[in-house]
Amino acid sequence: MKTIGDALALLHEYTQGESLRRHAYAVAASMRAYAERFGEDPDTYEMTGLLHDFDYERYPDLSQHTVVGARILREQDWPEEIVHAILAHNDRNGVARDTLLAKTLYACDELSGFVMAVAMVKPTRDLRDVSVKSVKKKLKDKAFARGVNRDDVYRGAEELGVALEEHIEMVIGALTRVAARLGLNGQESA
Repeated sequence: MKTIGDALALLHEYTQGESLRRHAYAVAASMRAYAERFGEDPDTYEMTGLLHDFDYERYPDLSQHTVVGARILREQDWPEEIVHAILAHNDRNGVARDTLLAKTLYACDELSGFVMAVAMVKPTRDLRDVSVKSVKKKLKDKAFARGVNRDDVYRGAEELGVALEEHIEMVIGALTRVAARLGLNGQESA
């Protein structure tokens, strides 16, 4: 049986960049919060968040990203539900998001990164200073965090069946709980 420690070890083996690691931690925190809300297994959701982009640093081409990762995960006997969700979060794969795990990963991926970006431009660099209103305002600003696909943010909430405001609030709350790990707690990052 795979553990969160196994997921962290694999993430750290393939991902050296601190920014991408923090993104994985953020998505994992959002995933865990949703698992608790939905009555699903929090560890499975957290591991999926940790591993969703573990291959990206080595395989950034979207035609390879997640495909190579899925192969590695299957070779290491990771649960197929995790592999499926990871494949489904990359639209280029054409894999249906037909499980709650897959829908949750897709919904949490872009928004978790976006909420972190909003916190980073706050003078305090503190997630506690991020509000639903400030996130929605920044979503409308096309010049802000240009790499975040706004359509994915909106589609993710819709597919998950959660109102956008509620989804933003959920992600802010989840990230605030791990703010120190993300370097967004108003303190100097360790």
